[in-house]
Amino acid sequence: MDDAKGSELAYTSTLGLLFSIDLSNNNITGGIPEELMDLRGLLSLNLAGNRLSGRIPDRIGQLDKLEFLDLSRNELSGLIPQNLSNLNFLSRLNLSYNDFSGRIPTGNQLQTLNDPSIYVGNSQLCGGPILKPCPSDTDSHDFQDNDEADSYSDDEHMWFYAGIGPCLLVGFLGFCACLHFIKSWRYSYFHYVEQVFDRIVVAVALLQRKLHD
Repeated sequence: MDDAKGSELAYTSTLGLLFSIDLSNNNITGGIPEELMDLRGLLSLNLAGNRLSGRIPDRIGQLDKLEFLDLSRNELSGLIPQNLSNLNFLSRLNLSYNDFSGRIPTGNQLQTLNDPSIYVGNSQLCGGPILKPCPSDTDSHDFQDNDEADSYSDDEHMWFYAGIGPCLLVGFLGFCACLHFIKSWRYSYFHYVEQVFDRIVVAVALLQRKLHD
């Protein structure tokens, strides 16, 4: 890292004794040095308000004593590492106004850091505290809804067809019972059937006559 407040940093053996680093608002460029991830005793790291670019190092989870992390107002991009959730003592986090993308990691201490302002200014982030669904969540939800709708429709059709037979049988038996016990209905029904049969016979005879002519 170059020119921090007018001084050039030189990494020496005493860096292992550092508990806090504040290099905020120094117009620092480049990526976050991997060497910082070796400072296992670090409690506070503030790199806000610079021009840092690239990704958060995947080894950020090694800083397992870190309580304060501010990387806001930089030009950092890419996914937020999942192993950020390994920072079990982290109580203050600010990743706002960068260019991070993808799903906000969850788990462990990150579950308690649910303030949406932590991630504000990263339009491509989704999930977690900002209540913006990720595309995969939406697709999965739609697919599940479609499956449930199809299953409900199949069950509905199955019960509909299963009920047709008994309904027809009950209706037929009820009709036969009416004809058997109600004499006037029986006479009317067979009289009607006879009339229909006569009409069919006449219609067939006329059709045959026309065909022969």
